[in-house]
Amino acid sequence: MTLIKSISGIRGTIGGEPGLGLTPSDILKFTAAFGTWVSQQALSRGNKGRVKVVVGRDARISGPMVQSLILGTLSGLGIDVIDIGMATTPTVEIAVTGENAEGGIIITASHNPKEWNAMKLLNEKGEFLNGPEGNRVLEMADEGKFVFASVETLGRIIRKDYTDRHIEAVLALPLVDVEAIRSCRFRISVDAVNSVGGVVIPRLLKALGVTEVVELNCTPDGVFAHNPEPLPAHLTEISALTKSSGCHAGFVVDPDVDRLAVINEDGSMFGEEYTLVAVSDYVLRHTPGNTVSNLSSSRALRDQTRLLGGEYFAAAVGEVNVVAAMKEHKAVIGGEGNGGVIYPELHYGRDALVGIALFLTWMAKSGKTPSALKSGYPVYFMSKQRIDLKEGVDVDALLKVMKEKYARETVTDIDGVKIDFEKEWVHLRKSNTEPIIRVYTESGSQAAADALAHRVMSEILSLA
Repeated sequence: MTLIKSISGIRGTIGGEPGLGLTPSDILKFTAAFGTWVSQQALSRGNKGRVKVVVGRDARISGPMVQSLILGTLSGLGIDVIDIGMATTPTVEIAVTGENAEGGIIITASHNPKEWNAMKLLNEKGEFLNGPEGNRVLEMADEGKFVFASVETLGRIIRKDYTDRHIEAVLALPLVDVEAIRSCRFRISVDAVNSVGGVVIPRLLKALGVTEVVELNCTPDGVFAHNPEPLPAHLTEISALTKSSGCHAGFVVDPDVDRLAVINEDGSMFGEEYTLVAVSDYVLRHTPGNTVSNLSSSRALRDQTRLLGGEYFAAAVGEVNVVAAMKEHKAVIGGEGNGGVIYPELHYGRDALVGIALFLTWMAKSGKTPSALKSGYPVYFMSKQRIDLKEGVDVDALLKVMKEKYARETVTDIDGVKIDFEKEWVHLRKSNTEPIIRVYTESGSQAAADALAHRVMSEILSLA
């Protein structure tokens, strides 16, 4: 059993002993801590009325159980709950601001297997908590000092469906051209891994004017048909279906629909790293400006941004860090190389719905297939490895040595150590829970990326 606490919430495997797995008592404790924190924040902002929190979930088997515990706990604190039921992560984020709520809880373990679930915590802007905010919630959970409401002041539970509002907001974006998409009479395949995307994505595609939607794993029962992380090794069935059905493209989302992978018309992979590159390419051609991605994302975004006259900035890994950098540098688009598109014109959160709408518009307006679009971007390949170290090894010291060793190169240390060479890079990140260093590299060929990774891994092991 596993329970992991972080600034953005808690996640773990369902069941087991309290504190070791994600059990009902853990859910109650952390919900009470978050609800108490939200109420205090509301009061500090001058809100002396009733506090509202939005709650939504993906289609995981454990979702209804977790949801019922959260709804009851928030109501018990005197908080009104806007329960939007089964909804994507970006839909919950949009609902927080749409309802003028003081925060939100998303019940999802994202790409983790079905035995996992999690509570992702949002502030009043519909964005993930930052470091100080998240740490305070964790402290309050440990303190356990909660005051619950009397029977006269229990919170109300109000049920709403926000999916259509989300779709309408996407369609209303100036850069989303429904008529252009409709005129192309696209046939599109979808793999939603039997989660909430199975309801939302076909509905979005039809609203966008897609002529035919070919569905795979679109029954939202939480029984994942394959590993839910949208990586090439897990997408062989949708790849074959896209080609055999004569689809113009295929879209794959993870269980909470904040990541988007694209399948080319011939069944090959567009590449998760290139989802953000392609969408940014389209956006930058119409609204020139800056972009942001995290340190472990492809250099292709930097290259394409500079080609179109903008400036690229790198952020530490994690959506909250990318969003902060986007605001600081006034980025017109950004995200993460795992297929996470963040388009501020809609909201500051990874959103596969807006990614799909912008990608299809780009296909329609350019007249290009996905493979033709991909061929116009810089060619990079990634290698993702890890080094398992012995307990007690000073990982920070190892990273410091590597930083000093490559001091003549461009080195960034806001999140581990990233070393940028002229034509390739390596990013070294330590795990916060295990004696592990994750080694990500990128180069002009797979062989070169693998070679760089193994060379750096050998150097680190020689020091350990």
